[in-house]
Amino acid sequence: MSTAEFLATNLPAIAPEIGLTILAVIILLLDSYLPDPEKKGSRKGIAYVAALTMGLLAITPLFPWQPSDTICLDCWGGMIRYDVTSQVFKVMVLLAGALTSLMAVRDTRVGHKGEFYLIITISTLGGCLMAGASDMIMLFVALETVSIPLYILAAFDREQATSSESGLKYYLFGSFASAMLLYGLSLLYGFTGETNLSLVADAIASGESMIGNNIFPALIALVFIVTGFGFKISAAPFHFWTPDVYQGAPTPVTAFVSVASKAASFALLMRFFANVFPDAGGAVVAVDIQSIWANLLAVMAVASMTIGNFLALRQNSMKRMLAYSSIAQAGYALVGVVAIQSGNVDFAVSSVAFYLFMYTFSNLLVFAGVLLIEETVGTESISEYGGLQRRNPMLALVMTIGLLSLAGIPPAAGFFGKFFLFQAAVNGGFTWLALIGFLNSLVALYYYLIVIKVIYVDSGKDEDQPIAIPAPLAWTLGITTIIVLLLGILPTPIIQWARSGADAIQAIIALI
Repeated sequence: MSTAEFLATNLPAIAPEIGLTILAVIILLLDSYLPDPEKKGSRKGIAYVAALTMGLLAITPLFPWQPSDTICLDCWGGMIRYDVTSQVFKVMVLLAGALTSLMAVRDTRVGHKGEFYLIITISTLGGCLMAGASDMIMLFVALETVSIPLYILAAFDREQATSSESGLKYYLFGSFASAMLLYGLSLLYGFTGETNLSLVADAIASGESMIGNNIFPALIALVFIVTGFGFKISAAPFHFWTPDVYQGAPTPVTAFVSVASKAASFALLMRFFANVFPDAGGAVVAVDIQSIWANLLAVMAVASMTIGNFLALRQNSMKRMLAYSSIAQAGYALVGVVAIQSGNVDFAVSSVAFYLFMYTFSNLLVFAGVLLIEETVGTESISEYGGLQRRNPMLALVMTIGLLSLAGIPPAAGFFGKFFLFQAAVNGGFTWLALIGFLNSLVALYYYLIVIKVIYVDSGKDEDQPIAIPAPLAWTLGITTIIVLLLGILPTPIIQWARSGADAIQAIIALI
């Protein structure tokens, strides 16, 4: 194959990543040459360039160069998998980066700093690579490309001790989790002699690897890998960093960490477990490993849902409440990942993809409102939301839509998100897991309704003073609200798109 043919077949797989690399260079040049870097508001142009570019790049996976005979599926030496699943999650990450950049314009702590948008762009680049990683080397490089910028962003507000504390905690916990994950991956490589996920699965299924008929080597590697992934998705019992980081980091950073990092990590988590430990034609060792990881993730799902929801009940801080909510949301998504083990891969993967699509926009919607309230009253205490309906009825309405979506109440998107997840669990024989998820949803509904009650019923100190919504936040609130409602009313297009991506994963499994 000539160089021109190689590039023609491989470049479409990394089109968004190429665009993000160019955007990073442009942001760096703009930040270097624009005057008055310390003047607040002087970097609005950079924010708009970053938001618009990432929004346009989110369209590139939808271009006519869909995977076909003329475009590789395993690209760049098998490092990148180019399929619809990777496209779905790249769209999520890119839109999260775009909306975060737009949201940050109004943040007085980070919005006027051009390097903030550069770091967001680099982290988004890593998230896109994670969505398509099909090799353990690319997996780890992409994961760290996401994580290291997030450590910096968490501590970005140097004037606040809580921000520095959150960055330090995030860095220490994250480094430890990355080391655990890397050690697990190195063990898996040592046992199989392969780094490509499909080739690792072939080696395990054939019984020719060092694992052979001995389950314990694979189990040791599995424990380390699950620990690393558990931290990245903030699942219990690896969730301890989440509340402090969410509260201490600047609000746009918290919003980005809560959605982009989680979406990319779940894309990688599903690809890893669906590809590496599938049901390999009845081979005893492969089936045992599959059952073990499914049960291990099921325990994590129950712990995450229960711990997250019950601890959220006690919170007075809006950001800490959303942090524990995020832990619970990771538990719900794990329900769908567990259902992959049943063999009904297409519906399980598509249900997780739809849920994360819903969660991304619902959470960004709520955090945009939190940012506006925080900038107005100087705190993110839930009690400060009293009288919000009288200060700005539209803001109160859209925040209510976001909270109801996270709670799973129709017509917001969260209802179908949880419905598809629980249906996948029931279809896969995990009815007990779906029942626990449903009961936890009832608990979660209580603390979401408490916030809505405060917004509409309680009185506030300055409720006679209206709150204006600046244009960047108005765009963020409007876009996310429309998407959340559309996903709740017309979920079929997204779930079918995600299912076509799940079919690609199923095809890989069938070849093992």
